[in-house]
This record gives sequence, structure tokens and C-alpha cells, in this order.
Amino acid sequence: MDRSDVGKQKQPTASAQPSVVRNFLRYLKLERGMSPNTIDGYQHDIDKLTRWLDGENISPEQATLADLERFTAALADIGLSARSICRVQSGVRAFYRFMEEDGFISQDPTELLESPQLGSHLPEVLSVAEVDMMEAAIDLSKWEGQRNKAIIETLFSCGLRVSELTNLKLSQLYLDDGYVRVLGKGNKERLVPISPKAIKELNYWFLDRNLMKIKEGEEDYVFLNIRGAHLTRTMILYIIKRTAADAGIQKTVSPHTLRHSFATALLEGGADLRAIQAMLGHESINTTEIYTHIDMTMLREEILMHHPRNIPHATDQ
Repeated sequence: MDRSDVGKQKQPTASAQPSVVRNFLRYLKLERGMSPNTIDGYQHDIDKLTRWLDGENISPEQATLADLERFTAALADIGLSARSICRVQSGVRAFYRFMEEDGFISQDPTELLESPQLGSHLPEVLSVAEVDMMEAAIDLSKWEGQRNKAIIETLFSCGLRVSELTNLKLSQLYLDDGYVRVLGKGNKERLVPISPKAIKELNYWFLDRNLMKIKEGEEDYVFLNIRGAHLTRTMILYIIKRTAADAGIQKTVSPHTLRHSFATALLEGGADLRAIQAMLGHESINTTEIYTHIDMTMLREEILMHHPRNIPHATDQ
């Protein structure tokens, strides 16, 4: 998503913004003479920072270099590209230069803030259009076609790790309520909202699955191979790579690519950084901290508001 698209996202009201942010945006408009689209881009970058700082109970004026380094690490942790992180940092640096020049702070904490190396290897990210291309490339006349489509949509709509997908059980699905109960690293459980499109693709797969002869002990697994046993990590990797190649996508695509794409789509859509971290189940977040700051109602609202699969025209396909 480019900055013109970002500007269309719901932004905090003026009264909800810290006064120093309102002063900064006014400065960009009146003194710098920037265009509305450029100002929207800066505002979107600063909103990412202020939402994260708010979750840490830190005001923009109190933030230190260490705080901004943790914020940068959090952006990388959810899969934002080095180029996108540099763009956010550019807005943050302009914000703190303004605060120093106008006397809000005595020293600019971004002076020693390092940027990620653009040449370093970072995970690929797929656009919504590229995910749609992958799904469109699947031959639904084959018995595994609908299964593979449901796999791709579940990975993209829920941000699951490949191990979480292969071990996903029917008993973990609460489709009527719009949730999936995921067993993550260290046997830690989390609830992840699931999009209407993913639910639709799963229900189509279940029509085929119900006709299969399933191996004893495998009855509760969601995704099965032709022999009625649950899929392996290697098989999921093969399915994703083959489907991406069939769609003509030149990027290096893996199941983890869809997980990063899930997080990036939410962040670029304006979702709260801490909510995304909770939905991904990152080990860096303490479980108690998750339930102190973020309840499940908020998580569901974040994904319903900001994931592209929950935009009405995207789910009507």
C-alpha cells in the first residue's frame, strides 16, 4: 500500500492526538507547505509510533533512544520491510527534530538511531493481489485444489506459523464466532480472528474432506493428504512454492511469506502494533502483558477493521 492509500485509512481524531503531534502536523502544513498526501504519510508514520508508545505508557516527549530502538525492532518483528522501516523512521526523525527546535525536548533521541540495511535479506511480502493470483492459479477440478486454496487463505487471513497450520484441529475452530484457537510455540494458546473469506474456503474444503477415508487418529486434523493423514511442513512448503510458481510470482515464497504478508497488511492498514504482535503470538511478548493491555474484543476489532480480507468487496469474491 502506498501513501495515497494510507491516507484513506481511518486516522485518530485531532482531540485523540497528543498536542505535540497536532503542532507538528500544523507545522508541516503552514511552515513547510507540504501537500495533504505528504502530511497524511507523515501522520501515518507518527501514529504508528504514538500508538506503540501509548502501549508502553511513554509520552512522545519522554521517549529515549532505547525506546525508539525497541519500536524499530517491533516493526521488524512483525515483518515490515527494511525500506518501509526506513520510511517510518524518516517521519519519526522529522517529528523529533521539530520537537527539539520548538523546545518540547532538550535533545533529539533519533540522532543515533540506526536504520536497517536496505541490502540485507528480509522476508518477501505478498500484496493482496498476489495472494489472489496464487488462489486463482489453483486447479479446483483436482481433489486437492480446494484444500490448497483453503490453506493459502487460512495462512494469509490468520498469520499462522506453518507448524500451527499442520497441527490445526477441527476442535480448535470456532467458525460461528469467527475465531481459531491456535497452539503456538511452547504450547501457548491464543485466539486469532478468522476472516469470512477464510471461513468460506474452509467450508468448501470440508465438503471434500467429508467424503474422504481418514486414517485412525487423524480425524481431528483440518488439512489432510490423499491418504487421510495430516499434512507435513514439507508438503505445505511444496504446495505454497508450486502455487506461487504457477501464478507467475517471481518472489521467493514460503508459508512464512504469507504470515509476514498478514502482519504487513494489518500494519499498513493502520492496525495497532501491539495487537498484531499478540495475534502473531510472538515470544517477545509476555503472556500477562498481552491480557493486561489487549483483550480479545480489541483483537477482533483490529483484524476486522484493518485486514484486507475483511473489507466487504474482498470477501465477496
